[in-house]
Amino acid sequence: MQRLYDFLRRHPTGVDGFWAVILFGFSLVWIVKAPMHPVPRVVAVPVVFALCSAVALRRRAPEKVLILVIGCGLLQVALDVAVNPSDFAMLVVAYTVAVEGDRRASRFALIAALVAPVIATIRWPGPEQRTLLGGAVAMVFSVIPFLLAWVLGDSIRTRRAYYAQLEERAARLEKEREAQAKVAVAAERARIARELHDVVAHNVSVMVVQADGAAYVMDAAPDQARQALETISGTGRQALAEMRRLLGVLRSGAPSDDSDYVPQPDVEQIDDLVEQVRGAGLPVDFKIVGSPRPLPSGVELTAYRIVQEALTNTRKHGGPDVGASVRLTYFDDGLGLLVEDDGRGARHETYKDGGADGQGHGLIGMRERVGMVGGTLDAGPRPGGGFRISALLPLKPTG
Repeated sequence: MQRLYDFLRRHPTGVDGFWAVILFGFSLVWIVKAPMHPVPRVVAVPVVFALCSAVALRRRAPEKVLILVIGCGLLQVALDVAVNPSDFAMLVVAYTVAVEGDRRASRFALIAALVAPVIATIRWPGPEQRTLLGGAVAMVFSVIPFLLAWVLGDSIRTRRAYYAQLEERAARLEKEREAQAKVAVAAERARIARELHDVVAHNVSVMVVQADGAAYVMDAAPDQARQALETISGTGRQALAEMRRLLGVLRSGAPSDDSDYVPQPDVEQIDDLVEQVRGAGLPVDFKIVGSPRPLPSGVELTAYRIVQEALTNTRKHGGPDVGASVRLTYFDDGLGLLVEDDGRGARHETYKDGGADGQGHGLIGMRERVGMVGGTLDAGPRPGGGFRISALLPLKPTG
């Protein structure tokens, strides 16, 4: 049965043509049996054929078919071809135009549907129309079927438009969801890239400095070399643990191992970071101004990563005998960071275009992190030599 329904939907003109043939057969029977003069009987055949053809072609050209039906109706009135089965085409065409025609044609079809039965009742009155009341009742009952056909077609048209709007909205929402998913994936990739950059750049830099120092004092001071190797080992384990945590985000459905979990760094761990940097040979003056208090996790992670990246850049670009200072200032509505060094500083290309010098994206990552928490960042050379990074992180994001 479903195959039959699918076939009928795929061949609407064939279905309409079938009903047009049936209607034409009934109309021919009426032409043969109806008492008419020879001239109207001959004229009735092409009129009936045109009306039945309108039923067959109603979905292909509803506006043109409406004009054809109205013309046939006028010929019937002029040539005295009485109401017959083929006039059912007027009912069908009024419904079709209300469903598929444009609004102007639909209103025109409504007018025709109201006027045609009235004209037919007046032109060919029945025996019940001898009185004024009988004629009025006959007109009303002849108009009702045409009016109902148009109303039904218009309601179906409205429902189709509503469904089409729902489908369009669903398709638009699906596209928006896909776009949002792509944005979220890109943001997550950028976050992971920033984390990997911070972890690798800082820890590998410390390991390289300690390895060079160990090789230099291997024979002269074995204890100092051993301490440097222990620092390299601890730094390497920490880097591996953090990288394992970050890469675990990329694994879909992989079971997590609690023993590999490393909490996100916070402001309290900046002291350990500074000690680690001091152990790598970079003297750092670290001070805290104000009353320390718990901060949002995003602000604490951003603060830690900024200090970590700033000290890494000091080791990379500061030159020999460089010293650095770190200041954390707790305000009522935010956290201030100031990291300075007295070295030769970074090249102008390192910070003039946002922090990309062709070798890394440290300052770009800083700016992105600060922007995510609604803060501000200022990076550039310090008067008298060296480099300065200043950031203000609000406790509440500013959009």
